[in-house]
Amino acid sequence: MDFTTQLLIAAISAGTPLLLATLGGILTERAGIIQLGAEGLMLMGAVTTCIVYIRSGNLILALLSAVAITALLGMVHSFLCVTLRANQTMSGLAMTLFGSGLSAYVGKSISGIPLPGSLPKLDLEILKPVPVLGELFGRLDMLTWFSLLLVLVLHLLIHHTSWGLHLRAVGDNPATADVMGIRVQLIRYCYVTAGAALIGLAGADMVLAYAPTWNEGLTAGRGWIAVGLVIFARWNPLRALFCAYFFGALDSLGFRIQLLGSAVPSYFLKMIPYVVTILVLMYLGYRNRNKPSGTPESLGTPYIREQRF
Repeated sequence: MDFTTQLLIAAISAGTPLLLATLGGILTERAGIIQLGAEGLMLMGAVTTCIVYIRSGNLILALLSAVAITALLGMVHSFLCVTLRANQTMSGLAMTLFGSGLSAYVGKSISGIPLPGSLPKLDLEILKPVPVLGELFGRLDMLTWFSLLLVLVLHLLIHHTSWGLHLRAVGDNPATADVMGIRVQLIRYCYVTAGAALIGLAGADMVLAYAPTWNEGLTAGRGWIAVGLVIFARWNPLRALFCAYFFGALDSLGFRIQLLGSAVPSYFLKMIPYVVTILVLMYLGYRNRNKPSGTPESLGTPYIREQRF
């Protein structure tokens, strides 16, 4: 297997958690609520998966537990931002700090203990004789296939269904949506909760397919990269797919360069995806400075019925 194919396989593996977290962020922000708690939610999803899987040995129960815990945190974020109309930036940052601290505390007892298993893989014998594609997609795990299917489902949901029209209306102009009979608060609660659950699933994928044991600070800033990817993808699920795999490739590139015997210190190689994230956002901001950004127009603005802005 050549270097490029190895890098592409690693990009898919490293990009899947980023893709799930980015899709969760898109769902949340399409509803008009800022999501800056991705780092904390990913850590809570990862530590919950580890604890339940090690204690019970049941993979499905571990995944459901991660989804349930992070969905609950998403409901808290909804309650603060939708019902109490708290500052959404502060609520997201508080979620990150809370998730980082709590995951470090509850994960002490299982730190370094390997998980009893990994995600089952789907063997596609029909693809294996096909050059490159067979090596890339012939033996992916179930969560990777789920993330690919989810990209298609969310694209159709947001752009081609009445549910997506309601979601976009709530994110762009909640007052008009309310007049049209759309339940703004209910939709915001539902999508913020679903988005948080997806971000938690991203954390679960990190420990099941990427780093099969719990360590404090396991995500190493990937939640923040997902926040940047939501903007990079311009709140579009299809673009999120390519953006996540692109940054997954960058994340894997440093390790591959080390294997080739590079003299560059590993600390600098690990900085590659984070530095590129900043540079890409700066470039896109400059290039699109005179174009519509694609940002939901009411993102970060609390909705109060009958209040004129």
